[in-house]
Amino acid sequence: MPFGELPILNYLGKIVDILVVWYVIYKSIMMIRGTKAVQLLKGIILIMLVHIVSNFLGLSTLQWLMDRAITWGFLALIIIFQPELRRALEQLGRGRLFSRSSANDDEEQTKMVEAIIKATEYMAKRRIGALISIERETGMGDYIETGIILNARVSSELLINIFIPNTPLHDGAVIIQKNHVAAAACYLPLSESPFISKELGTRHRAALGISEVTDSITVVVSEETGAVSITKNGELHRDLTPEQFRELLTKELVPATKATSSSRWQWRGKRHDG
Repeated sequence: MPFGELPILNYLGKIVDILVVWYVIYKSIMMIRGTKAVQLLKGIILIMLVHIVSNFLGLSTLQWLMDRAITWGFLALIIIFQPELRRALEQLGRGRLFSRSSANDDEEQTKMVEAIIKATEYMAKRRIGALISIERETGMGDYIETGIILNARVSSELLINIFIPNTPLHDGAVIIQKNHVAAAACYLPLSESPFISKELGTRHRAALGISEVTDSITVVVSEETGAVSITKNGELHRDLTPEQFRELLTKELVPATKATSSSRWQWRGKRHDG
């Protein structure tokens, strides 16, 4: 029996094939989370389900319509997602589509965290209200589109200037994407949780709202008290000291310290239980 036809190698090949396909599907889903593509994906799934049901029940006219929708739908998807496909191909050409972060990326991430910390401390002392959301795995493209596109390198000076009162960009959220300020004056979804304290304003509700629908880390500076808070996974951690704020932000965003971050989230800061 030829070496390549051994049963165990065939089984291993099939397992690797399945794992690779699932990994590609997983990464593709993570790329489109938080974007308009999610709604289109739901529409595609609905069309496929209707096609299966119409075929099973023998509904010829409905099945014909679904066949036409599927036939021309792929061409329509290529046209609709032309910018996203081009961006994905560019990343693939650079070898960055599924790659892990490099040492340079880690260094950039560290610089970004330091800039956020410096800007937050400055604004907290002067009671300048701020709302900064940092994208992670879940895409925030739809929320970026609601603001003013900047695509600028993160710096403490830039963040401070954005949130200075009565400037054109101060009202709304800054969204940081891939170590860059993607946009300012963005609108975030407000949380509808009934457990939020009545003393919290729109900024805190927006920070909680975005943390409920994405895996982003959001920093809030209160303009009334100068208190600094962080939201993550639907939880609000309030009134953090500078040391607590630095520790939490660093452990969540700097890859070298992420492994030990989850346990410390349980006791740092005040949660919004009442």
